[in-house]
This record gives sequence, structure tokens and C-alpha cells, in this order.
Amino acid sequence: MRLRVEFTTEPFDLDEAPAHALVAREVVEGADLDAVDVGPFGNTAEGRADAVLAAVDALLRRTLEAGATRVSLQVNVVGEGDR
Repeated sequence: MRLRVEFTTEPFDLDEAPAHALVAREVVEGADLDAVDVGPFGNTAEGRADAVLAAVDALLRRTLEAGATRVSLQVNVVGEGDR
């Protein structure tokens, strides 16, 4: 099974990326995922279910430790034709 996660961390800072946002980027870019898209207002990552779920676990733990006050995420099952 393949999964896609879309997530944001808050609070936002338009002038400088907060520590929790930098940690989020580090987590998803360092994970064993097939596709990662990091942007200022939303992020997506896609890969095997076990890799995405492990990344989500690390993402939640590390961004909250780094000062995130809210993490919003959505996980979808995707098929090969959805890539």
C-alpha cells in the first residue's frame, strides 16, 4: 500500500522559518519516501505505508518538541495511477 501525507505545522512566521518547520523538512527529507514537496503553506510526502507512517510518527514527535503548537495532517491511500 502507498500513502500520501499532507501536513502543516504552526504557528506560521512569514519572515523566517520557525524551528518546527525546519525540523519537519528535515524529517521528511531524511525519510525513505519516494516523493517530498515542502512549501511555505503546505507539505506533501508519499511512499510505502511503513515509511510514511514512520515519518509521521517522527514528524509529530520532533515538531512538537521543536515548538509547534499545532500539526495538521491528512493521510490518503494512493494507487499507482494517482502519482
